[in-house]
Amino acid sequence: MLGDNISREIIDFFINMPIFDRINAEEIKVVARHMNTIELGPDEILFQESDKGNYVFFIREGELDVLKKSEASGADVILATLGKGQSIGEMSIIDDSPRSATIRAISHTVLYILSKSAFDLILSKHPKIGIKLLKGISFLLSSNLRDTSKRLADYIPPLT
Repeated sequence: MLGDNISREIIDFFINMPIFDRINAEEIKVVARHMNTIELGPDEILFQESDKGNYVFFIREGELDVLKKSEASGADVILATLGKGQSIGEMSIIDDSPRSATIRAISHTVLYILSKSAFDLILSKHPKIGIKLLKGISFLLSSNLRDTSKRLADYIPPLT
C-alpha cells in the first residue's frame, strides 16, 4: 500500500484524472492509501484477454498497448495505446467478467493499482468517496462506449 505519507505529486496525479474529477485532495489520500504500485518492462504483459480481472490500473509513466485477438485472422490487433494519466481495467472492479483485452507495455511503465477488494473496502468504510469514485468510473465507461459506437458506425454500411 502507498501508506499514510501520500505526496503532493500523487495527489496532483490523481486529481487530474477523469475518474477522480468529483474527489477532492483529502478524499484522494483515502483512496491512494489503498493502492500499490507495479513496474513493467518493454513488451511485458500486464494481463491477457480472458484473465480474471479484479484490479484497475492507473498509468503513472510509460505506455501500454491494448490488444484484442481478431476472430477473423486470430492475430492481435492494437485497439489503443494508453499513456500517463490514463487508466485500464475499470470494468473489473465493477463486475467479475474476464478481461476483455490483453495489455502489453511498450516502454518501462509504472502503474498504480487499486484492487476490487480495496475498492469494496472504500465503498463500505467511506461510502461518499466510493459513490464519487463509482460516478467517475461510470462516466469514463459511458464516454468510452460512446467513442466505440462512433468508430463502429464508420464500419457499418449505411441503411438503404
